[in-house]
Amino acid sequence: MTPEILILGGGESGVGAAHLAVAKGLRVRLSDTGVVRDSFAEELNQLDIPWESGGHSKEKWGQISMVVKSPGIPDDAAVVVELRKKGIPVISEIEFAAQHTKARLIGITGTNGKTTTTLLTADIFRKAGWNMACAGNVGNSFARSVAEAEVDRDLYVLEISSFQLDGMFNTRLDVGVITNITPDHLDRYQYRMENYVQSKLRIAQNMRATETLIYCSDDPISCEALSRADAINARRMGFGLHKTPNSGAWIENNQIVLHKPNEDMYIPIDDLSLKGKHNTLNAMAAALPARLFDIRNEVIRDSLSRFEAIEHRLEPVATIKGVEYINDSKATNVNSAWYALESISKPIVWIAGGTDKGNDYSVLVDLVPGRVKALICMGIDNRLLHDAFSDVIPVMVNTASMEESVRMAYHLAEKGDVVLLSPACASFDLFQNYEDRGRQFKKYVKML
Repeated sequence: MTPEILILGGGESGVGAAHLAVAKGLRVRLSDTGVVRDSFAEELNQLDIPWESGGHSKEKWGQISMVVKSPGIPDDAAVVVELRKKGIPVISEIEFAAQHTKARLIGITGTNGKTTTTLLTADIFRKAGWNMACAGNVGNSFARSVAEAEVDRDLYVLEISSFQLDGMFNTRLDVGVITNITPDHLDRYQYRMENYVQSKLRIAQNMRATETLIYCSDDPISCEALSRADAINARRMGFGLHKTPNSGAWIENNQIVLHKPNEDMYIPIDDLSLKGKHNTLNAMAAALPARLFDIRNEVIRDSLSRFEAIEHRLEPVATIKGVEYINDSKATNVNSAWYALESISKPIVWIAGGTDKGNDYSVLVDLVPGRVKALICMGIDNRLLHDAFSDVIPVMVNTASMEESVRMAYHLAEKGDVVLLSPACASFDLFQNYEDRGRQFKKYVKML
């Protein structure tokens, strides 16, 4: 029997990998312990791919040559452990897709800001006329993008999560970007921060001295980790608020300085379309790959001045009776919520809570007094939020749905306040994902 590829997981990553396998004439089957969404099931049927949901029928799998694992499946899942013990390679969909393209690759990871940075980077290259696509952990899967390309593209700009990096072994990027590293997903990393950090550094594992790793020189965890990472061969280029010996970008006289030998470029911070210190750093991280690829300064400047905010990341929803409603559902960890709270100067009614991933809320305790007037704890178990904030936030209430949370916020907020959905937690206790959570928030706000 001809060996076949087994895909674990029937979401966008898994179905995208199935598309690519079929496009390359490979035998493939897909297995998922959960429910496969109707639209994905229809795709699999149209491709005539054997698939199953609700459990693994291992007796039907036959001779497996490779496993492509979706990022939501942990490495210590029983089926993954069993397959690896048999010597079968288990890789991520990013790794699988990279095997089937000769395009240049820009990979962007980090705890916070990676989606904005990825979309900004892609916008610059698109405006510069490159034959490229943006994929990975944002939009279409990398595998689907490769499968659907009529001719091989020249470039892919990829958002890559730590879970996807864990399944990357041979992929080599032309440019890697680490926006920052702060505690997140520690439940997947044995609650050991060093394991999570090492996962992020995998973005540079195969890069050569002619390729560039871009990182935030203001981020102490990234800097400390890189100082010990002797195995990374890539040229290192920092960005941050202050100039350092290997800086590619910094702030000077309220302008971003983008450095190249004999050709510094200056962009006034006031000209950036996305406001806030964190977005200034995102703009630097997006502009540096463009400079490395010799994209014209006016294209970079135009993109950074016109780019629109992404859905679910500090997204303005409505102003009702003088109260602003902001959707920051993508803030699935404490540091993302910190950026959101720090960027708002008005009194805040804060909606937070969900599936805790080993959060340390202490970094927020000094930020919220005088800034957050009320905290709406939305989740099945809100004890950790109460333990962290009951002494510093005057009003705290519990809710168990988005409709109830929005209604409560409406009653607590006054003219001049901001209602901020910035959960600091994963969404899986009450919602399908952070997008579902954000869209429900917008739905119920608009119903007000």
